[in-house]
Amino acid sequence: MNEEPSGPAVDPRLLDLLVCPLSKGPLRYDRLRQELVSDQAGLAYPIRDGIPIMLVDEARPLEEGEGIPSSIRVD
Repeated sequence: MNEEPSGPAVDPRLLDLLVCPLSKGPLRYDRLRQELVSDQAGLAYPIRDGIPIMLVDEARPLEEGEGIPSSIRVD
């Protein structure tokens, strides 16, 4: 059985416009968790009903090793 999330995909044009409210850095879309991830800030912002919740208070801290390895991170 396929376990892909049922939520809508994030429009790539939206990802080009949105930045992390804390670091002002880029975000990447985590399709499985339905989150926008800021590797610079170490936070994951939830997407609820197709709407990114861009509040630091609502963000989940990334766990150790969950972000992009520093060797390929763009700062």
